[in-house]
Amino acid sequence: MRLGSWIFQPSRAATLATLLLLPVLLALGFWQLDRARQKAELQAAFAARSEQSPMPVAEVDVADPASRYRRVVASGHYDGAHQVLLDNQVRAGQPGYHVLTPLRLADGGAILVNRGWIALGESRQALPDLATPTETVMVSGWLGQPANPGLRLGDGAGDAPRWPRVAPYVDYERLAAILGYPLRPALILLEPEASHGYERDWQPRFGGFGPERHRGYAVQWFALAATLVILYLAAHTRRSPPSE
Repeated sequence: MRLGSWIFQPSRAATLATLLLLPVLLALGFWQLDRARQKAELQAAFAARSEQSPMPVAEVDVADPASRYRRVVASGHYDGAHQVLLDNQVRAGQPGYHVLTPLRLADGGAILVNRGWIALGESRQALPDLATPTETVMVSGWLGQPANPGLRLGDGAGDAPRWPRVAPYVDYERLAAILGYPLRPALILLEPEASHGYERDWQPRFGGFGPERHRGYAVQWFALAATLVILYLAAHTRRSPPSE
C-alpha cells in the first residue's frame, strides 16, 4: 500500500499476530473499566445504605444482594464456644483473623457477627483467646459478606475439631451443619463504637482493591494496545525510493 512517498507493506505473520493480540488487549481494558464501574457502584451503595435507619435483622432478607450494607440490629446470645477465625486477613501489613461469632436469635437460628480483626499470635498453633459476653446483647451493624478467595481450597468451616476453628472462607451450610442450628447466609459487621469487638474500620471489600486500581489497569491495557498498533505501523512502513 502506497501513501504518498511512503509504502506500507506488512508481513502476513505480523498482521495475524496484531489481529489476534489487539482485540485481547482492548477486551482486557474494557473488562477492567467494567470492574471499576461495579466497585464504584458498591462504594455508592455502602455510603447510601450505611446511613439508613437500622432495621431488625428478622425483617430483612439477608440473602438478597440489595440488602448488602443495610444497617440492622439484632438481639441474642453470643455462642462463644463456637467461633470462627477467618484466615488471611491483613491489616496494616500484619497478618491476622476476622473474629466471626454466631449470635443465637430468638427464632432458634443464628447470624454470624464479624467482631473485627485480631492479630495472628506467635504461631498458628497458638490461637487467640476470644472474650465473649454471656449475657443478652443488642448488636448493631451492617449486613455484609466475608471476603472469599477466587479458588476455594480447604474447609469453609475449618477442618480442626477444636474451637475456635480457623477457616479460609465461610461455607454457611457446612458451618450450620456443624453448629446444629440454622445460620443466616450473611454476617453483621459490628459497628466500630460497639463493645465486645476488636479492631474495625469497615469499608466495602472487593477482594483486593477498589475502582481506582482497575481504572489504572485499564489505562495500561489500552496503552499496550496503542503501542502494538504503533509498532506494527512503524515496523512495516518505509519511505519509497526516489524515482529516477
